[in-house]
Amino acid sequence: MSAAEQNTTGFPSLREDAAEDKALRPTRLQEFVGQPVLKDRLSVSIQAALKRSEPLDHVLLSGPPGLGKTTLASIVAAEMGGRLHATSAPALAKPGDLARVLTLLEETDVLFIDEIHRLSRACEEILYPAMEDGFIDLIVGEGMGAQSVKLPLKPFTLVGATTRSGSLSAPLKSRFGIDLKLEFYELSDLTQIVIRSAALLQIGMSSAAASLIAERSRMTPRAANRLLRRIRDYATVESVAEIQPEFAAQSLASLGVDTLGLTEMDRKLLTLLIERYGGGPVGVKTLASLVDEEEQTLEEDHEPFMLRLGLMEKTPQGRMATEKAAAHLGLSFVKKNEVQQTLF
Repeated sequence: MSAAEQNTTGFPSLREDAAEDKALRPTRLQEFVGQPVLKDRLSVSIQAALKRSEPLDHVLLSGPPGLGKTTLASIVAAEMGGRLHATSAPALAKPGDLARVLTLLEETDVLFIDEIHRLSRACEEILYPAMEDGFIDLIVGEGMGAQSVKLPLKPFTLVGATTRSGSLSAPLKSRFGIDLKLEFYELSDLTQIVIRSAALLQIGMSSAAASLIAERSRMTPRAANRLLRRIRDYATVESVAEIQPEFAAQSLASLGVDTLGLTEMDRKLLTLLIERYGGGPVGVKTLASLVDEEEQTLEEDHEPFMLRLGLMEKTPQGRMATEKAAAHLGLSFVKKNEVQQTLF
């Protein structure tokens, strides 16, 4: 092993983090914690497909990041006895890229396309006959000599994941026979996930500490597992054998995660809205430029959680902070229109 590959700091490398994250994911539907309604519907569809010896109908999974869409795709493949082929819409730049992936699929295989709402129109045209009729229509040659060639495909299941189901074109969305939406997780389910992950990572932890981590995990398993690994770092450095609530709280404070699970970026956004703009409304482009972040990152990684907590409102004019947000941050809240009234 080269010196670059060795990890002598005592902290996990990015490669180790990725491997651990994969190891923490459940491999069967019965192991998947939370989303009871979704699990029940998916279980019925899988059992029915297996009894009929047919591939599962195409599945669309929508919801904020970190709720388990990729995990569910791998579970579908495992339950159906096929292989998972994972890619993302931005990686499929040309129709030929998608056609190549489709022709490699074997019977009962699952093709997982993340961020499917970003698929190009040309690639969508390839998918329509593939999903409905089991073939792809390719144009071979150029000009007057161009010919349409139909290539048959083996029966497969497409699992598409999106954080913006409203951005999918109607023709593509209508071709998914199973449309499932993932919701934010309940505290009890997240606590169970933290306890399970701690056991798999061989981390000593009290149930109270697991509950505290779950409370600050932004209602998502991905955040819960990420926080758990970072708290483990502090425990490793300080030689803590069993993590208790006090130690977990101190570690989270050092990581910049507050009692609601807000990060430094969340608090920065809310503070800007309240102090500079009187609570808003402010356009997302303006906010993105002020905090030096991508609009998509704000809309997908920060806004859903704050909207769910009632700390932010989304209006046609822009984003607005609420009085609840000001109270949490300890800031005085004066609405923009009230500021204007005091000036006249």
